[in-house]
Amino acid sequence: MHHESVPQPRYALAKMTVTPEELDQAVDSHRSAVVELASKIHEHPELRYEEHQACAWISEVVEARAKVPVERALGGVATAFRARVGTGGPRIAILAEYDALPEIGHACGHNLIAGGAAGAFLALASHAQDLPGTVELIGTPAEEGGAGKVKLIDAGVFEGVDAAMMYHPFDRDLLTHPALASLWLTMEFQGTPSHAAMAPFDGASALTACMQTFQLVDSQRVHFRDGVRVHGFVTNGGQAVNIIPERAACEFSVRARSKEELDRVRGIVERCAKGAALACDVQVAISLRTGYREMRNNAAMAAVFGEALRALGREPRVTDEAVGAGSTDMGDVSQVVPSIHPYLAICDEWETACHQHRFAECAKSDRGFDTMVVAAKALARSTLAMLSKPELLAAARAEYQEGMKS
Repeated sequence: MHHESVPQPRYALAKMTVTPEELDQAVDSHRSAVVELASKIHEHPELRYEEHQACAWISEVVEARAKVPVERALGGVATAFRARVGTGGPRIAILAEYDALPEIGHACGHNLIAGGAAGAFLALASHAQDLPGTVELIGTPAEEGGAGKVKLIDAGVFEGVDAAMMYHPFDRDLLTHPALASLWLTMEFQGTPSHAAMAPFDGASALTACMQTFQLVDSQRVHFRDGVRVHGFVTNGGQAVNIIPERAACEFSVRARSKEELDRVRGIVERCAKGAALACDVQVAISLRTGYREMRNNAAMAAVFGEALRALGREPRVTDEAVGAGSTDMGDVSQVVPSIHPYLAICDEWETACHQHRFAECAKSDRGFDTMVVAAKALARSTLAMLSKPELLAAARAEYQEGMKS
């Protein structure tokens, strides 16, 4: 429900006038379909690059209700897709995510992201013949560590796109909350085995070096800038209790607010592993897995989305320093096109957080579905505003270009 006191703008289109309320009504007309879609995705969680069923379900709903074809295996990625309505430029992309987490399923609420994106696209498709530009629904798999959007960027999917947007479930409404740049480091230690009781002096423990790496990393946290997150786990802790471990391994995730700080902290973590190996007289091999870039939240676009949310009865904050930040491959998208990644509450503040069992429950709750519908309306309203008012898109583009100079 929107506040009656908030004036409702009208966006002049090529052949007709569409009001925000009419977009809302279009979203509501598809509510049962998108709730069913989000529910099915939640009940059948699929891991990164395995989202064949979710991809098919979303595509089928779009083809049946929007009456447009869906391009499957987009960019050579089997579980990516794209659908388009409208013609010409500008081009606005609404992004859907739908991969799940191991063991705890949709504890990040990606089923709701998919439903919200689909609902917004279907509403805009209702007025496709009059859109002063093109709207794209892009299905982006493998956000949970698989860098699906990065693969699509590399395949040229975002070339010519003027702006991109999505939303993410959370425990509060935030418009421009940061997302951290990230990478993963794997350390494999190679020592010398021996009998742990009869001849421990003949061995060199790979496990000791592995554990010392964690202690050295902890000793360096005082030198990290605000926002840095370094956490890891042991992936190989030895072969048997009576053998000095010949092999051990661990993996660390490194995150920071900028690529520059990320690279600096990466160097610290690698030195810790090398120092531990030297002290324990073992060898270490370090391998890098590239993660995600930091999020460049476009304030001009976020203001448009915030106006839409307020008209729908929500009161979003810009950000909230009381809560931490994660990482997302939407950050990579924001490096190549003006983008937003706002958060919308599906539970009370501090009730639960992403990647927790309770959050997975909220992602299939009535409140979660209600928020999903609000998100669909806000995405649709924002997209139409960006297409219909050239000054909004110009402001977003100018901000993006200025930010890329820094």
